Amino acid sequence: MAETPGKTRIDKWLWHARFFKTRTLAAKVVAAGHCRVNGTRVSKPAFALTVDDVVTFPKDKDVRVIKLLGLGERRGPAPEAQALYEDLAPPEKKERAPEAPKFEGGGRPTKRDRREFEKSRREALE
Repeated sequence: MAETPGKTRIDKWLWHARFFKTRTLAAKVVAAGHCRVNGTRVSKPAFALTVDDVVTFPKDKDVRVIKLLGLGERRGPAPEAQALYEDLAPPEKKERAPEAPKFEGGGRPTKRDRREFEKSRREALE
């Protein structure tokens, strides 16, 4: 399939830019209708992207908003991939949940120890 100069498939670009480990995973996200290009929903992996398009898609429980700076010719190293886009909404660092209390006794806990442990664990999660 010959590509038009200045355009590339959305699934191929997402793979080139290293957002997805395989091109098949990128195509599945696009085919499921989870991607938008310039605010328009895209459901075909063969949709053609050009420079300055804004792509919005879900990745790792975050919504990524990316502006294309280049199309790329291969899936190269990470610095080369990062030069292909500008991240308009970088993912925020999430706070870690507090650790659940641990059993401090030696050996197997008694029934009383287990009850206290479960009680402190419920309180920590609330």
